[in-house]
Amino acid sequence: MNDVTTPKADFAPPAAYSFRHFLTARDTPSRLSEQPPPVLGPTAATAKSSVLVEPDKRFQTLVGFGGAFTEAAATTLYKLSPANQELILRAYFDRGEGHDYSLCRSHINSCDFALGNYAYAEVPGDTELQHFSIEHDRAALLPMIHAAQKRSTEGFKVFATPWSPPPWMKTNGMMNRGGKLRPEYRQTWADYYVRYIHEYEKEGVAVWGVSVQNEPGVAQTWDSCEYSAEEERDFVRDYLGPTLARAGLGHVKIIIWDHNRDLVVHRARTAYADPEASKYIWGTGFHWYTDDKFENLQLHHDAWPEKNLLFTEGCQEGGPHEGSWALGERYARSMINDFNRWTVGWIDWNLLLDETGGPNHVGNYCSAPILADTQNDRVMFQSSYYYIGHFARFVHRGAERILCATTHEALEATAFRNPDGGVAVVVLNRTDEERSFGLDCKNVVAASTVPAHSISTYLID
Repeated sequence: MNDVTTPKADFAPPAAYSFRHFLTARDTPSRLSEQPPPVLGPTAATAKSSVLVEPDKRFQTLVGFGGAFTEAAATTLYKLSPANQELILRAYFDRGEGHDYSLCRSHINSCDFALGNYAYAEVPGDTELQHFSIEHDRAALLPMIHAAQKRSTEGFKVFATPWSPPPWMKTNGMMNRGGKLRPEYRQTWADYYVRYIHEYEKEGVAVWGVSVQNEPGVAQTWDSCEYSAEEERDFVRDYLGPTLARAGLGHVKIIIWDHNRDLVVHRARTAYADPEASKYIWGTGFHWYTDDKFENLQLHHDAWPEKNLLFTEGCQEGGPHEGSWALGERYARSMINDFNRWTVGWIDWNLLLDETGGPNHVGNYCSAPILADTQNDRVMFQSSYYYIGHFARFVHRGAERILCATTHEALEATAFRNPDGGVAVVVLNRTDEERSFGLDCKNVVAASTVPAHSISTYLID
C-alpha cells in the first residue's frame, strides 16, 4: 500500500463510459442528490479548467470511514424515539440508505464525551485486575455498538483509545488534567488493554486496533495522560507490544501519537527509529486541532512508507454549530488533502450529540454530523454529514486512491478505484462562484458545472 503499484491489467472501461453525478450544494435543496450526467463532447475537451483522473496509477488502499461511539453519543441516541434511533443508525451504517461506515472508534475508560470520569478497575493497587469490569459500558455504549452492528450491511472494524488510566496508576492521582503513567504500573496498564479486548470480544465486539493514548502531548482539563515520544516508544516496545503478542493478540493494530498533524513526523521519528518498538506499530494516528500541516503527512509517508496514516478524530469545537455550511467544507477539505497524502482511513469524532453539543462532563461542547434535539425528539442532519457522505457512500472498503490532478486551485479533488473497478471522483468547490470544468478519465472528457459552495461525487463505470 505504500507506493504506486502496477495494476495486473489496465483499466478497461466499457465502449461507452457511464457517468453519474451526485451533488450537495449550499442554498439549494441538493443533498447527495443525483444530477443529470455530465455531457461528453467537444465543449468538455476545450474546458478552461480540468480534473484529470488516471485509474491505472494507484496508491494506498483504504481501510474505511467512520465515527466514534462515545457514551455521549449513546446516551443521546437512547433519549430519542425508536423511530429516530433507527433513522440515525441506518444513516450511518446501512449500505443502501446510509454511509456504510466500516471503521469506528471508541474509548477505553471515560473520555470528555462521557457523563463523568470512570475506569474499569477502580480499586487502588489492583495490579492483578481482579476488579476489572466493563459493566459501565453495558448501560448505553455497548447497546449502541450492538445496534449499529445489526444495522450494518457488511460490518465494521472498531479501534479503541484510552483517554486516561485509572487515577491510582497516575502521577497526579486523577483522570483529568494530564499526569503520567507511573512506571510501576506500566505492565498492569498493558494487561488492561488485553482485558478490555477480551471482555469486548465476549460482548461480540472484536477490537481491530488500539492507540496508545489520546492526545498524549497535552494535559487536558478532561481525561488525559501525557507521554513524551520516548515514553510512548518505550511503553510500546517493552510492554504493550509484547503483552498483546503473548496474549495471542498480535493481530491487533497499535497506533501511536493520536494527536495533531503538526507533530506526526517528530513523534514518528522517535518511535520508528527503534526497530524493536517499530515492529509492533501499525501506523500513526492524527487529529486536526491545530495548523493544517498537510505536508507533514507526505513527509511521514516519504520517510516511512511502510507505516500507515490514519485520521482518528476531528470535529468542530466550541458548541453545536447547527446549520453551519463551513462545517462541511472543513471536513471535505481535510479529507481530500489527507487522502491525497497517503491517509488510509478517516474517522469523525462523536457520531451523535445533543442540542447543546454534549453531553460533556467538563463542558467541552462540540458539533457532530448529526445533532439531536432531545427535548422535541428531532434529528438534525448537518452539512458535515452530507459532505462525509460524498466519500463514504461512494468509496467502498478496499478502494485504492488513484491519480487525480486539477488545473485550478478553486477545484479541490481526489479519486478512487473501487474493488469492482468503478471510479469515484470527489470535487470540492469552496468558492463563491460557479465553476465549469472538463472531467478527463483515460482521455474521455465530460463537461460539468458545480455550484458555489458545493461538493460533487462522480461515478465512472
